[in-house]
Amino acid sequence: MSEVLLDADIREPLFEYIEQRYGKVRFLEEKVTGKSRADVVVVLSDKVMGIEIKSDADSYTRLATQVKNYDKYYDENYLVIGSTHAHHAAEHVPPYWGIISVEMIDGRVDFYSIREALPNPKAKLKNKMSLLWKRELAEIQKQNGLPKYSNKSKKFIREFLIERIPEEELNRAISDLLFERDYTIFDEE
Repeated sequence: MSEVLLDADIREPLFEYIEQRYGKVRFLEEKVTGKSRADVVVVLSDKVMGIEIKSDADSYTRLATQVKNYDKYYDENYLVIGSTHAHHAAEHVPPYWGIISVEMIDGRVDFYSIREALPNPKAKLKNKMSLLWKRELAEIQKQNGLPKYSNKSKKFIREFLIERIPEEELNRAISDLLFERDYTIFDEE
């Protein structure tokens, strides 16, 4: 029998695995995603992925709700599972979700891709844009020579940008801004 892995055992090796696989990445942990909290959000140059971790100690109790919420926001999604879940994981996520199994082999955490994620057909650009702060939305406006609308709501600005900027450009801008996000601004204010 293999060693039981907990969420804390999985995270750092998972980050290394993803970095080796994709190169330039940024991780956002415990990101509010609708009415759920995404374990890990992975920012790539052209897309944003959601990752839900179900360690050997976890159950699938909340997964259906988590899947609905992740599907609203992320371009692709992955379920990362402890090996105890490997035989039944596919029953709990849509076929376009990727599945990665994790287990301890010879004293180190090892990952195995059960299936690759496909583009998420339910993702909504307006939801993905809600991941951005108002100052990040303002940066997109500035880069594209658009009016500031500083007195308008984030929702208005998101819709304004979606109407005026091609989706592919917005996706790149979202990734660029999330790569550059600086949380220290809150320390300064």
